[in-house]
Amino acid sequence: MSSETPRAGDLLVRIGAIVFLVGAVATLATVAPLFLGADPLPPAAYFVCMLMGVGFLIAGAGVLRSIAAQRRQARACATGSPAAR
Repeated sequence: MSSETPRAGDLLVRIGAIVFLVGAVATLATVAPLFLGADPLPPAAYFVCMLMGVGFLIAGAGVLRSIAAQRRQARACATGSPAAR
């Protein structure tokens, strides 16, 4: 367990990574029958593959939120605001 305090956007990045991994596993599961000569999976499985892109976007939003929070904190420290301390 880390003693670091969670920052803005950390939760979004973690959720995005999990959603991305679910999509990646679904992609492997839908591509495998094509190489193994088995029957292809139903169309719903292909829609689950789109979670890779959704997870990437969620993680990207978390990174952008973290960047914005760090910029606000740096700007507050530069102006000498007591709220930043």
